[in-house]
Amino acid sequence: MASVASTYARAFADVVFSAHLDASRAVGGLREIARLLSENVLLRRVWENPAIPADQKRNLLDAVVQREGIDKPVRNLVAVLIDHHRVPFLPRIIEQLEKELDARLGFAEAQISSVRELADAEKRALEAQVAKATGKKVRAQYALDSSLLGGAVVRVGSTIYDGSVKGQLEKIREAITS
Repeated sequence: MASVASTYARAFADVVFSAHLDASRAVGGLREIARLLSENVLLRRVWENPAIPADQKRNLLDAVVQREGIDKPVRNLVAVLIDHHRVPFLPRIIEQLEKELDARLGFAEAQISSVRELADAEKRALEAQVAKATGKKVRAQYALDSSLLGGAVVRVGSTIYDGSVKGQLEKIREAITS
């Protein structure tokens, strides 16, 4: 249910901005709780069990929050998830929240594939070109793809910038056949 995750993510992003919270700290707190849930089956069972009273679940949450040093707004979001039986959505909510925060802060995620490892100067130049093309600050993730033959392929969201030799050869082949 992407809409459930998106709804909670947008609402929490509103809280982050209106309360001037440190976005990375808030996301880090949520990730820590998600990690604890994935590693501790008993914790997950308690928070997901409708037979356990909500106040007991929140008391357990408060103990976790205090032990881990997690901020109150993060605690409040998790309490809402517990109360509305949405704890299983937490990983997807975090994913959507990161996208929402990036969009509001003017960041774009770019996946860049190249045939060889790029030097730092090449990475900076490529990221600058992507930033110019998108009008956003770029967070790039790099991968190697030996099928490209040369050049690079950049994916930002659903947009693909293909500057690979393979892509150029494909365009030439299409032009010749048509």
